Amino acid sequence: MDYVLTILPVLLKGLKLSLTVYGIVIILIFPIAILAAIGKVSGPKILKKILQLYTWIWRGTPLLLQLFFIYFGLPYFDINLPPLVAVIIAFVLNVAAYETEIIRAGIESIDKGQYEAAKSLGMTYFQTMRRIIIPQTIRRVLPATANEAILTFKDTALVAAIGMGDLLRSAKEVVTTDFKITAFFVAFVFYLIISSLLLQVFSRLEKRYSIYE
Repeated sequence: MDYVLTILPVLLKGLKLSLTVYGIVIILIFPIAILAAIGKVSGPKILKKILQLYTWIWRGTPLLLQLFFIYFGLPYFDINLPPLVAVIIAFVLNVAAYETEIIRAGIESIDKGQYEAAKSLGMTYFQTMRRIIIPQTIRRVLPATANEAILTFKDTALVAAIGMGDLLRSAKEVVTTDFKITAFFVAFVFYLIISSLLLQVFSRLEKRYSIYE
């Protein structure tokens, strides 16, 4: 136990970085994904093609490769980004691509009659989406979104590939220095706790939005 308390500050510092990356990514992806999904459903043809290309590329290539391209590849074009900025861009573009498709499928699952009913009540397209379609869509996509949110948190371990001291990298450095695997067990518990908390959050959201079913 004394050893755990000794290494805890190092691991908590790594956890703080992991949560910082995760928090920023989560805040940014949902507005982007919702707008992109609406664009794919009802935007002009050129916008649909652009968004289709975006989701095809970012869902069809590994996140780690995307991170390497942004951090190590862009300097060849005289674009040098700090590690945190590169990580945020890679994660946001990647996760938003997946979430865009999830939300698009949710929007398209809503009965077309609801659009017609809203139109007959004098609602604009924006009002229809905001008051009727999006709330129902959120309820339907929450299970898939919960899975994506948990995977995203676990994927923050990839930031170690460009030298950032996240939770997993911090644990690995402790193990390498002390030749004890205790740090891995502590990191395991941290990941499990955060994932469990995320499950609870999404479970509450599902109950909250159940009124739209």
